[in-house]
Amino acid sequence: MNVWLALAHEIHPHHATASRWEQSLASDSVLCFCRFTQLGLLRLLTNTSAMREDVMTQAEAWDVFDAFMQVSSAKFVEEPHGIDPIFRRLTDRDETSTKQWADAYLAAFALAASITMVTFDRALAGQVKGAILLS
Repeated sequence: MNVWLALAHEIHPHHATASRWEQSLASDSVLCFCRFTQLGLLRLLTNTSAMREDVMTQAEAWDVFDAFMQVSSAKFVEEPHGIDPIFRRLTDRDETSTKQWADAYLAAFALAASITMVTFDRALAGQVKGAILLS
């Protein structure tokens, strides 16, 4: 979600980095949303703490999402078959963690769908072989 938000709005501290990365992609590259990242982007765009004076209404957030789907190579990817065993393997730990659930789900999604994870989050990138860590 951090890359989507950085691409969506210039107020994000990593907007320039995300934009340069997107522009460097081959013309046949496809950026993928899953339901979790879609909801995350919509939630963050309408969150005053994240967006400050640039906070959006729900309708405006949908416009941003729709723009990604129309003007970029983005597509919506349904949850892949085989995600559950990977998700369970990544979360079968004897520890407490609220953040680990979301990261493990996104990692499992990327692994099960055989897509490349792109993130600014070093810990998340470390969970997925071949992940791209933007900095």
